[in-house]
Amino acid sequence: MGVTKSDKFTEEQNRLASIAKALGHPARIAIIQQLKEKDACNCGDFVKEIGLAQPTISQHLKELRNVGIIKGTVEGTSVCYCISHDTWKECRELFAEWFNVDLGCSCC
Repeated sequence: MGVTKSDKFTEEQNRLASIAKALGHPARIAIIQQLKEKDACNCGDFVKEIGLAQPTISQHLKELRNVGIIKGTVEGTSVCYCISHDTWKECRELFAEWFNVDLGCSCC
């Protein structure tokens, strides 16, 4: 979404869209699933487990980092990634509110 258009939407709408976009690729879902299982990983771990090239994994990690879903700490020459618990909680709350719809309507 262009910078000039995002101001037409609420902060919550923009945030939800950013998170949804970051989660909108199966490789990123696989990265998050691996982090949920192992608690922390470096880029090489993802390359071995997911089977994509290191630059591709790095780009997916960058997208997840940009919205704050994951964070990384430098350990020597590599970065160790983990899920950001605060952002994960925010994601759960935003999506729970989004999916909280009264499905009792029979208009369609």
